[in-house]
Amino acid sequence: MPRYHKLGSIPDKRHTTFEKPNGGLYQEELFGTAGFAGMSSLIYHLYPPTVVSEVRRVEDISPKIAIDKNMKALSFKGFSLPAEDDYIKSRKTLFANNDLHIGLAAPKAFSKDYFYRNSDADEMLFVHIGSGKLRTMYGNIDFKYGDYLIIPRGTTYQIDFDSEDNRLLYIESFSPILSPNRYRNNFGQFLEHSPFCERDFRLPKDLKTHDEKGEFKVLSKKQGVIWEYTHANHPFDVVGWDGFNYPYAFSIHDFEPITGRIHMPPPIHQQWEAAGFVVCSFVPRMYDYHPKSIPAPYHHSNIDSEELLYYVDGDFMSRNNIEKGQITLHPGGIPHGPHPGAIERSVGKKETGELAVMIDPFKPVMITEEAMKLQVDDYYKSWITD
Repeated sequence: MPRYHKLGSIPDKRHTTFEKPNGGLYQEELFGTAGFAGMSSLIYHLYPPTVVSEVRRVEDISPKIAIDKNMKALSFKGFSLPAEDDYIKSRKTLFANNDLHIGLAAPKAFSKDYFYRNSDADEMLFVHIGSGKLRTMYGNIDFKYGDYLIIPRGTTYQIDFDSEDNRLLYIESFSPILSPNRYRNNFGQFLEHSPFCERDFRLPKDLKTHDEKGEFKVLSKKQGVIWEYTHANHPFDVVGWDGFNYPYAFSIHDFEPITGRIHMPPPIHQQWEAAGFVVCSFVPRMYDYHPKSIPAPYHHSNIDSEELLYYVDGDFMSRNNIEKGQITLHPGGIPHGPHPGAIERSVGKKETGELAVMIDPFKPVMITEEAMKLQVDDYYKSWITD
């Protein structure tokens, strides 16, 4: 969703002197991707962002793989994940391939003793339970139930949670997370048939400049390892910035569903895309209105992708015995479809209240030890009828 935005004070021309009122120069930083060819922002600091007094390797948190090759339909009860006191420790990667990691987190808090930075991947945080404020050097973003938070790689942040009851679905993407190109014109503006528009995205605001010196711990994740950087200046010492690379929020409740006379394929639900996967938002909507329509999805084979569905709320019409926070994984190469009775139950229904997030990786995912702790036994047998 790249679009130009700016906050605070910036000079008239980039890469020119920008003087402080009391003398000296503000420190310019290009925060960019893909070398100098990708999305970027220019950020103006009170002090150089390079002053580091210590770097310490903390721990390797690379996911431990339990199943590297899978051809079985699986399901996992996400709300069985225990809550953790600390944000980083609460993050449990469940599925992984070379394009993305997918995980869950149930943090009680984000410690004020550190800042966090993912130097490997763009992050998508989907807020299932909880509310609060995402704090970055770009400004702040308030969030609540149903929000997607998109945080570009390398962004240093903290989170203020409003309570200890928080549940997050997260994706770490090793390529930029973007809105589908087919919904944008040549100028980058969303088209009239897009299920969302620029007004639906919430950008950073309330930029606060922290003029503080001391020892500020930034925990930076790189190649699965957490490194502790001790900075001499507060990471949020920014007086202004402009550009296209910054965090933002979008509520799943603002996704406008596309409907038709007969059952529409999953791409109509697409919300995001990256180099190796897409993300879809399933939201409450009117069902198909052909007089003989079958609202339940038809059986289909994901030959070229996996399908992971995270159930959020409402009526999960195509599945039996599904709970909030549950995840189903249907691997590529084999057919899957509605549970027994779902097709018949759907006929004549006028609408659905379902809320779910679907992630389709184009390459097979490996399943971690953390995921196996949440596994539903014999889910692949749940289509058997007596």
